[in-house]
Amino acid sequence: MTSELTWLSTRELAHLLGTGRLSAVEALDDHLDRIAEVNPTLNAVVTLDPEGARARAAEADRAYAAGERLPLLHGVPMTHKDTHHTAGMRTTLGSPIFAEQIPETDSLVIARLRAAGVNTTGKTNVPEFAAGSHTFNPLFGTTVNPYDPTRSAAGSSGGVGAVIAAGVQASGDGSDMGGSLRIPGSFNNVVGMRPSNGRIPHLAPQHPWAWLSQSGFMARTVGDVALLMQAGCGPDPRGPGSIAEPGAVFDLPEFRLGADDDPDLTGVRVGFAPELGGRIAVDPAVLDIVGAAAPVLAELGAQVDEACIGLDDADAVFDVQRAYDFALNWGDLVRARSSEIKETVVWNTERGLALTADDLIAKDRARTRLHTAVRDFFGEHDVLVTTSSQVLPFDAQIEYPTEIAGRPLETYLDWMRAATLISATGCPAISVPAGFSAEGLPVGLQIVAAPGRDVELLRVAHAFETATGHHRRHPEI
Repeated sequence: MTSELTWLSTRELAHLLGTGRLSAVEALDDHLDRIAEVNPTLNAVVTLDPEGARARAAEADRAYAAGERLPLLHGVPMTHKDTHHTAGMRTTLGSPIFAEQIPETDSLVIARLRAAGVNTTGKTNVPEFAAGSHTFNPLFGTTVNPYDPTRSAAGSSGGVGAVIAAGVQASGDGSDMGGSLRIPGSFNNVVGMRPSNGRIPHLAPQHPWAWLSQSGFMARTVGDVALLMQAGCGPDPRGPGSIAEPGAVFDLPEFRLGADDDPDLTGVRVGFAPELGGRIAVDPAVLDIVGAAAPVLAELGAQVDEACIGLDDADAVFDVQRAYDFALNWGDLVRARSSEIKETVVWNTERGLALTADDLIAKDRARTRLHTAVRDFFGEHDVLVTTSSQVLPFDAQIEYPTEIAGRPLETYLDWMRAATLISATGCPAISVPAGFSAEGLPVGLQIVAAPGRDVELLRVAHAFETATGHHRRHPEI
């Protein structure tokens, strides 16, 4: 059963909490009740701290009663992705090696959510080391899709996507290297946004120059993603790639409660490329749904033409950079304990360890050419529109798809190229619900903007979301 709180947006819930119409303890009880109801089916929440969450909720209610100044997300209960460090709470990365890891500090994205008033309640499932876009691991098993529990919830932010779709919470944090926010967004009929590099900075001393993987947010609405971006974004002196703009730039009038919902994309120049200029195979059912977005965008006033970023160098950039990052992050661990680590993680890490100077030079030259192609495309277009995922949610019992539309795939990453090719560009990208297949499986539309144009990206996504309303269809669990 659902309660009157189940399908509220984060904005609506935060408003009730901030005005005293709902207590933080009541919000938490509803959140925990929903986890107890749906998690036996979904296997999405893998760590839970009800006692600590109750103490934090009581403190939030005390602060309200005392008339203290309340933060943006005062008392909002939220589970977090199990790759983001949570001080004092187990963070496993889906690996037996880290089964008992309890960090002493929060990841930046978690620290900022907590500072904004979020009540951390637990952690959501991930693939081992967040590798691959299907959420399963030897510690906790497989997370399944709320719309069809025989299907994958995707990954690596699959646990987050599932709890949002299922009404446990309206929004949450994740991360995206090769589609780990966008593909779960597509599979779970929610919104998943990969921000521009520097919106949520990578910090020293870990790997402050990283750029391929990005922390970001998922939600049932674009407006709630913007709300979490407001709370979670902004520069940090420890992050040399920080974008100087504060999170306040995401406090947009059209997302506030009571705003006029009259979508308008007049003058927005859209390059429409569902198959990325013939570079990817797409399931025909997905292609039909994504293709139907073009007339919607045109009816909203956008100028739509068939055009795509020149992505000829994107595979080389993504493959080498991902391998390098795996070697940097997991190289020592793979050398010492490879037999305890998922085969695909070992494979990707060993590829990184085998890279030569020539490989890295070639990658940087390819990245330079790709940068020029991105600049040229966005000189004539405001956004690129394509598919978020090349396939429908697949059988949860398999590790990854091995063919699409009769075309065989070589590696565990090939079915994700609609996302990985965009990751290589460094552009912000968002997946928004685009419709459902004949059997009721969700499909997402991927919208891409120029680096740094996150605000404009959210506005286009919000207009499409408002015009179509696909996000309002909830699963029956």
